[in-house]
Amino acid sequence: MTDMHKHCPVCNTPIPLDETTCSPPKCQKVLRDRQAQMKRSRMILFVVMVIFILVFAYMMFFR
Repeated sequence: MTDMHKHCPVCNTPIPLDETTCSPPKCQKVLRDRQAQMKRSRMILFVVMVIFILVFAYMMFFR
């Protein structure tokens, strides 16, 4: 029977199932930074989409 494990999302090292990353200081910081960048990217995309919809609605109804 194989040992149940998963892999670190940063460096792909095998880790126990109850761990998030392999090394708390290094890999957790990298993971937090990646998640923060993804959150910023999603927010920017959302704002651009809202602006596009507002401009489109303005062009459709007020021209």
